[in-house]
Amino acid sequence: MKLPKAIQQVIESFEKLPGVGPKSAQRLTFYLLHVPQTELDSFGQALENLKRGTVICSICYTIDETDPCSICSDTARDHTTICVVEQPLDVLALEKSGKYKGRYHVLHGAIDPLNNIGPDELYIQQLVDRVRKDTQLKEIILATNPTMEGEATAMYLAKQFATIGGDFKVTRIGRGLPVGADLEYADDITLQRALEGRSQVNT
Repeated sequence: MKLPKAIQQVIESFEKLPGVGPKSAQRLTFYLLHVPQTELDSFGQALENLKRGTVICSICYTIDETDPCSICSDTARDHTTICVVEQPLDVLALEKSGKYKGRYHVLHGAIDPLNNIGPDELYIQQLVDRVRKDTQLKEIILATNPTMEGEATAMYLAKQFATIGGDFKVTRIGRGLPVGADLEYADDITLQRALEGRSQVNT
């Protein structure tokens, strides 16, 4: 059976999305065939407005409706800290925790030589320039992911900041065992980080 061209085109479009394989793409497409046309039109309109209704903040490079973004323009935020993350979704995760009240800088990826992603492909130079001009800065938190690429990016950034000097410290987010995890299933690096990040127990 040969699929209609309209269906095949939608399937191929879904397959281009990360984490969506051929079977999932087919299921999503045939699900949409059963959705009322009005809902499908609304879905298409939302996709059409996805890029038109958003901008990249010229200060921290997160995604928002306005430039500067709502976080950078908030005078109540702590202007002495910058938390460096890989993606805008990381900003959402940290904001959801409600524990961090400083500013951000989004790199839009991590250094990955195997995929031809170097420092020039990320918003690293913009971060270095920002740090160099920031007289209020007291701490830079490197919150890149605990992957090989994230670690390489954090090390590269730390070296860049060392050449700037200035009255600020560079820290790395804590890494180790998540709540509810069993020691026997943890990998060597996770266990090493957990031991390095141990803290005193108050009795």
